[in-house]
Amino acid sequence: MTLPVATLDHVVINARDDMDRAADIYRRLGFTLTERGYHSLGSMNHLAMFGTDYLELIAVPKGATTGRMDLLTYSAGLNGLVFGSEDSAVTYAALAKANLPFDPPVEFTRPVKYEGGPDGIQTGDARFRTVRMKAGVVPYGRIYYCHHFTRELVWRDEWRHHANGTVAVARALIVEPDPAAAAKLYADMFGTDSVRDITGGKTVIVGNSRFDIVTEPTLKAEFGASVPEAEGRKAYMAGLSFRTTSLGKAARALHAGRIEGVVQDKNRVVVPAKQAFNAVLEFVE
Repeated sequence: MTLPVATLDHVVINARDDMDRAADIYRRLGFTLTERGYHSLGSMNHLAMFGTDYLELIAVPKGATTGRMDLLTYSAGLNGLVFGSEDSAVTYAALAKANLPFDPPVEFTRPVKYEGGPDGIQTGDARFRTVRMKAGVVPYGRIYYCHHFTRELVWRDEWRHHANGTVAVARALIVEPDPAAAAKLYADMFGTDSVRDITGGKTVIVGNSRFDIVTEPTLKAEFGASVPEAEGRKAYMAGLSFRTTSLGKAARALHAGRIEGVVQDKNRVVVPAKQAFNAVLEFVE
């Protein structure tokens, strides 16, 4: 049985129990967010939909005592990197046969309102099944696969237009003291050809995107004072690069959103992590 091909489904910003603030920040960053959704597992979310992938803000309600309480055990910021799966049962079987550390699939739903119908609004239940890496395998966050049964309720064109021009996730940044050791897991998952050397670490090719696994000095050399707070963590998910149709458009959206400390040159626009819920953001063309 062949292993799954690495494709990016979405990336996740953990808002812990402060969704109102996270949603306000990401709207001011120039993202169009979907209406707040509520998972049958007890979490809530907003999405920023792109061409074939998306950004998810996830949280639990303030004062919650049941549901996705595990989100409160993680720091705020980038916390989840999610691969795509066309068939979660096949994905899990392949991973299990290769003795890779994943739990069996879990299915859940989320009600969705969308444009259409005689009164202008329709509703439906988005249905998903996830295959999650076992807890504690990686120290920097959550890694899993997502199988969408109702893609037509998630990738809708009315949600794909963003003031900052974003059309895709280009890169995720992971800090690890030993990038080579950390990258071995992905080589086992996707084959050695998917992992390549980069300055200060390794990169994992994930469809049209990539995950850079680098040391903390390498991250700081690239992003300076814009890096997130480590909060005592030696390994953590640090930030995201977004593909935009125009750096000028991204910069104008950030200015309109009153985002402070933005750094721009001819190749990129960088938002400090303290302005983006503890995840450094980069816009590139």
